[in-house]
Amino acid sequence: MLLFKTFGRYLTQRFLRAILSVFGTFFFLIATLDFVELMRRAGDSPTATTPSIIQLALYRAPSVAEQIFPFAVLFGGMFALLNLSRKLELVVARSVGISAWQFLQPAALVAGLVGLVSVGIYNPIAAELKQRATALEVSLFAKTGQVVGKEIWIRQRSVDGQAIIRAAAALDGGVGLAQVAFFAFSPDGGFRERIEAKQAVLYRGYWELSEARVTSATEEPQTYSTYLVATTLEPDQVRQSFTPPDSVGFWSMPAVLDRTQKAGLDTTRYELRYESLKARPLLLIAMILVAASVSLRFFRFGGVTRLVVGGVAAGFVLYVATQLSEELGSSGIVNASVAAWLPATVGTLLGVLALLHQEDG
Repeated sequence: MLLFKTFGRYLTQRFLRAILSVFGTFFFLIATLDFVELMRRAGDSPTATTPSIIQLALYRAPSVAEQIFPFAVLFGGMFALLNLSRKLELVVARSVGISAWQFLQPAALVAGLVGLVSVGIYNPIAAELKQRATALEVSLFAKTGQVVGKEIWIRQRSVDGQAIIRAAAALDGGVGLAQVAFFAFSPDGGFRERIEAKQAVLYRGYWELSEARVTSATEEPQTYSTYLVATTLEPDQVRQSFTPPDSVGFWSMPAVLDRTQKAGLDTTRYELRYESLKARPLLLIAMILVAASVSLRFFRFGGVTRLVVGGVAAGFVLYVATQLSEELGSSGIVNASVAAWLPATVGTLLGVLALLHQEDG
């Protein structure tokens, strides 16, 4: 097999170097742009310093960059194959009887290994850093009200009546909330008080609020370093409701799924994320096949630019199809396993079909 020969090792190095270079470029751009945006926001925060902003940008970048692995493999594969074609190395390889299927073995191997490493090593690190980024962002921007994210709304009942809770972000795996406002109502439905706090932590039977300011309809506003609010919510319920799937690492996902099922909550989002991660190596191999189907044309035949644009378009369509399938899976229309594996499987089969048509007629 070509894979274990000198030329195979040479191709493996070329593909790996190209993919890592593209990914590193994207990662640097993401971190730089995020740093610039964070520095703009830091002007209103007295606690935000340049080192802390750099740290926050580095914490946030891995989770965002994880989404561009398919494009890194697509562009890296195209770049490596076009370089080999431009230098006539593919011409020489074909002249000695090496087929496209043989010199694509190293590319498929590299794509599969990149997928495995991204799932087993990179993803858990990115998920952990994302949780740290959320906590650090709250500590830097909570007082200025600049915590960016989807607002959290909760309705609860307790012995004191009903309450509506609004929070800017979830902390500590979901049992903590940042920039919290409690709108409390008496059992007869009348407004009782509004409580604003920097942070709220859920314990069994009560919320513990830090730096709370209580405003009621009958008394002057009061400030408390710690304030307790009764609740019937369970920590497991809140944790699973507000922990986004991309904040859970691959190796922690089975335990999260088990806890969510035992709590009687919907596990669709976590199942879909878990299956999508398992399908990632196959998706990256599909991207390599797409890259090969448009990058094996010799430069002397012309039309390379049109083929490259077509390859980029095909990769983008495959990525959009993956996102659409995941949306259908998260809404329950399609089974989570089918939604995660179908785009990667179809993409691989179409890539093989295109190469068969191109190479074998």
